[in-house]
Amino acid sequence: MPSLAERLIAAYFARTVKKGALTVTYASGRVQALGDGTGEAVAIRFGDAGAERALVLDPALKFGETYMDGRLIVETGSLYDFIVVMKVNGYRRTLPLALKIAGLAPHLVRWLHNVARAGAERRQVAHHYDLDARLFRLFLDADWQYSCAYYERGDEDLEEAQLAKKRHVTAKLWPRAGDKVLDIGCGWGGMAFYIAELTGAHVTGITLSQEQVAIARQRARARGLEHLTEFRLQNYRDVEGSFDRIVSIGMLEHVGKGNYHVMFSRAAQLLKKEGVMVVHAIARPKPVPSQGRFNDKYIFPGGYIPALSEVLPAIEKAGFLVKDIELLPMHYAYTLKAWRERFYANWDKAAAIYDERFCRMWDIYLSTSESAFRHDRLMVMQIQLVRHQDVVPFTRDYVAERTARLKDLEAERLTRDEVIAG
Repeated sequence: MPSLAERLIAAYFARTVKKGALTVTYASGRVQALGDGTGEAVAIRFGDAGAERALVLDPALKFGETYMDGRLIVETGSLYDFIVVMKVNGYRRTLPLALKIAGLAPHLVRWLHNVARAGAERRQVAHHYDLDARLFRLFLDADWQYSCAYYERGDEDLEEAQLAKKRHVTAKLWPRAGDKVLDIGCGWGGMAFYIAELTGAHVTGITLSQEQVAIARQRARARGLEHLTEFRLQNYRDVEGSFDRIVSIGMLEHVGKGNYHVMFSRAAQLLKKEGVMVVHAIARPKPVPSQGRFNDKYIFPGGYIPALSEVLPAIEKAGFLVKDIELLPMHYAYTLKAWRERFYANWDKAAAIYDERFCRMWDIYLSTSESAFRHDRLMVMQIQLVRHQDVVPFTRDYVAERTARLKDLEAERLTRDEVIAG
């Protein structure tokens, strides 16, 4: 006789999955066929009855953990394919009310934690970004860009799209030779190198990841850019001085929803009156209590993806003028697809660095992230901020003009490098 957990899961799948072709095999051996048979076939299997019980009691966390532990197995298709089937069928709408209510308590705890978390920021950043650098080499582009790329056509490869992202952001930022630029959350230095090499501005990059600082400094030496770049292990709260330009890419998601006023107030103090700031970050269409529990425990502790409505009040209170907001709705889906496919191609190498459980954890992270941008209306926002009304032109034509100029500078740099190499 089927267990209670099996009956509950089977009933949930039956009322949820109307589209697609999903087959579920339970620990008892029972097989359940679902959907209308359209699309790619997906088959999953529960390895033991305990995995079924865990999923019933805490689906938000245990779906990921049972997959990580090899107790929920995807036998046909990929984890991403299974997640898409569930999202297309609106899996949240058919969750039992009791599970929806039970899921609110952990969100409340995370909300309270995000209000005051300055002391934990370095530990939380290190959890993800201080992983073995060899892992990131397996799926990122050659310049180590770990944020949304910019797909001008939609069919570019990852390297081309990441170069276009750096170009697009720099066109809005438009630093000049001799300017002082602050890169908040500089990663492994790619954006700083692009700005320094093409414009002659001096870039100070800050991060809370020791691995990123060490690698960025090594890359600066290799490129001969030590005179134009500096990389520090430093919190944005502790930066002193004044800057002509400030850029922040993929960092706002780690600030915490209770601290936006802290970040933007500090940025306003650091930015000169004639300066420009560009913020590039993931955004959601409306506020939620907190990020998902699996991501909070395993991937990005303390992280939170903001809505524009949560960020703009802090920007206004800090005294900034918003000069431009651009929303990029599908670019991160394309980026994550490229990362996921590269990770799949290098799965064995990643397992050799860590283990199979880690690879399945990373699969959950990349697959759920990509599907969220395709099906949950997540986007990327780029916000251009100034302190003085006349700092940037009144029409957006200048972005295209500056982009064209940067392309010319890239071509000149490439020619120069080829001459030196030859």
